[in-house]
Amino acid sequence: MQESEAKTHLTVYYRVGCHLCDEMTALLCEFQDELRFTFELVDIDADAELRVRFNADVPVVAWGKQILFWHFFDEAILRQALQHG
Repeated sequence: MQESEAKTHLTVYYRVGCHLCDEMTALLCEFQDELRFTFELVDIDADAELRVRFNADVPVVAWGKQILFWHFFDEAILRQALQHG
């Protein structure tokens, strides 16, 4: 894969039945093609450690070990991270 074709991979920590999580996922989908990223959904309730870490904070959007934002989508932070990362 050429560098120009490379995509950034984000992780979205979520909980099934969480309306904020559903909104976050929908908004991320809207920006995927433009900002050239992929994302993986990780259910915190499937992992006791993640449940303790993120229980009251979902959804959480992370890029590697860096948390970009939680609870609410932030277009400015997403753009800044992906365009200058």
